[in-house]
Amino acid sequence: MGQRIQLSHLAAAIAAAAVILAAATALKAQSGRYGPGHTWWDAGQGGYFSWDESYENPDGQVNVVNKNGSVQTKDHPFFEPLGGNGRACVTCHQPANAMSVAAGSLRDRWIETGGRDPIFAAIDGSNCPDLPQQAAASHSLLLEKGLFRIALPWPPKAAGGEPVPPEFRIEVVHDPTGCNSSLVYGLSSAHPFVSVYRRPRVAANLDQISAGKEGVHFMADGREPSLESQAATAILIHEQASTRPTGDQLRRIVEFETQLYAAQGADVRGGLLDEQGGPIILGPGNLAGGRAGGLARPTDQMLRMFDPWRKPSGSSDLGLQLEFRASVARGSDLFFARRFRHRGATFTCATCHAGGITRWMDIGTTTAVTANDSPDLPMFRITCEASAEPHPVFGRAIFTHDPGRALISGKCADVGSIVLGQIRGLAARAPYFSNGSARSLRDLVEFYDRRFEIRYTEKEKLDLLNFLRVL
Repeated sequence: MGQRIQLSHLAAAIAAAAVILAAATALKAQSGRYGPGHTWWDAGQGGYFSWDESYENPDGQVNVVNKNGSVQTKDHPFFEPLGGNGRACVTCHQPANAMSVAAGSLRDRWIETGGRDPIFAAIDGSNCPDLPQQAAASHSLLLEKGLFRIALPWPPKAAGGEPVPPEFRIEVVHDPTGCNSSLVYGLSSAHPFVSVYRRPRVAANLDQISAGKEGVHFMADGREPSLESQAATAILIHEQASTRPTGDQLRRIVEFETQLYAAQGADVRGGLLDEQGGPIILGPGNLAGGRAGGLARPTDQMLRMFDPWRKPSGSSDLGLQLEFRASVARGSDLFFARRFRHRGATFTCATCHAGGITRWMDIGTTTAVTANDSPDLPMFRITCEASAEPHPVFGRAIFTHDPGRALISGKCADVGSIVLGQIRGLAARAPYFSNGSARSLRDLVEFYDRRFEIRYTEKEKLDLLNFLRVL
């Protein structure tokens, strides 16, 4: 009897694997028909960026939709190098990675080009520009976590260039990259800088957070007041341009970015995600058509959005696809409606991950209890003035590997605060958080569960993970 049960379980596992393989094969065939013949966009390669690009990833496909139609990339400032290191905007905002980058893609690119692709430029693609650039170890943070070096002046400077008096002292207590101790690039150099390491933001779905809204801030520390200023800074610093881009170039870049929508379009278990009659919150087509909206406001309508995917009452085995979709529906309930308390207030996941969020907060990914956390990243000791408003958790003595917003504002209370990123196309751009500290979506869910003491069950963790996979 026991042997028959084991064989039955084995047969079920083989059947489930066959279903997954068939789904993956179908998606691959679809990609071959409709997707591009390459997965990496080189700066200046020319050709058309079509109205609907699709790229495979381990969970299915990510799709990028151009709402206004295909774009000729020749002579387009988003696709052409405008500086001295061979990069363009697309270099660090790859369509296959939901208009960002993924560490796995970067490792493949290193092997394919022998580390000579412009994305590995010394200025920020290496741990520090004075390291041996031909060595993969000099680019470890980019290759392992998708992190670029961001050098910010110290003390902080206002938009007009005048110094911002900081409310704290900053000391380097751990410097594995050597850049913060460098006599050329560090805090003791002739032009002091603080080097932190961050993931690039998604250059899509931006109309939700930019169109006609006051107080919008871009980048992880909110230092850019507009997409135009962000593009200009990126071209001058990351592309190492000698002159500021023209007004027409900036206009064309912003026009392209704000008509671009990226999201997971298909899942190897759940099938097509924006099919008719399905949840309108999913898929780039629904985003482009204005049907999806943001991920906030747990209204009755929002909670009913996944009703078509819920497991019918009284049913048993519905097959792999329907079981997965039912799990996603339960995950949406957790995201929008599961409440937890933090510092005396009540939250849901959706509270902070609204479609248009542009505020900064410290969720615990950059601050540390001791200087021994995150050994591959620099660690700073922040000592705040007695007159300053203290950090809400750590008071006036803080360890952090990225002071975040405080490097712009100079405020003690802002240490470790980061503008939360959008959560579309997650399956295409691991790892996660601004510092790449969550290598997988499972790690991300576990972090939030520990951080906010939510106490998800194992089933709930899987349901939430599946929901995040299809965004």
